[in-house]
Amino acid sequence: MRLGISIAVLAMVSAGAVAIAQTQHSRHSEDMDHNMHRQLGGANAATLLEPGQGAFAALSEIVRVLEADPDTDWSRVDLAGLRAHLVDMDRLVMASVVSEEHLPNGLRAMATGDPETVATLRRMVPAHARQLARDDRWSVLVSETAEGMALQVTSEDPGVVRRISGLGFFGLMASQDHHREHHLMMALGKDAHAH
Repeated sequence: MRLGISIAVLAMVSAGAVAIAQTQHSRHSEDMDHNMHRQLGGANAATLLEPGQGAFAALSEIVRVLEADPDTDWSRVDLAGLRAHLVDMDRLVMASVVSEEHLPNGLRAMATGDPETVATLRRMVPAHARQLARDDRWSVLVSETAEGMALQVTSEDPGVVRRISGLGFFGLMASQDHHREHHLMMALGKDAHAH
């Protein structure tokens, strides 16, 4: 009997908590004060924090930086181009099919997917390989295949080889933290691959 009462009370309390949470969430969207959120954020307006994969957040952050800069040349701003790049980033991470071959001195990855994903890979992998190649701890080779792209990263340093292996294709694509600068340059209508 006690067990039955305890279960009934627990069910009522849980239902009440869910109802309160739903009410508070729905009230949040009705009367939320965006200015208050902005003031509480306190982050330096010129500091980018969003590297990608949250296209709306990345665009919102860029817009905030552009609007805070009185020298923004709005005639050159290209947020549609940045959005297309963010779509590519999402497709690379979510839709690519990658097979990895661990080498004694690194990694060889073959990336493919549907036709849109292959087009994304052909835009993004060579551009990012150039960024990876700036790190003199490893050597980077990239080539186009009939099915997509091949990326090979190798090193003579056993510690770096372990790092390459641990990063894998997707970690290598996300390394060399240049994405925020890259996104801001794209939004400003500049050649993002020239930096």
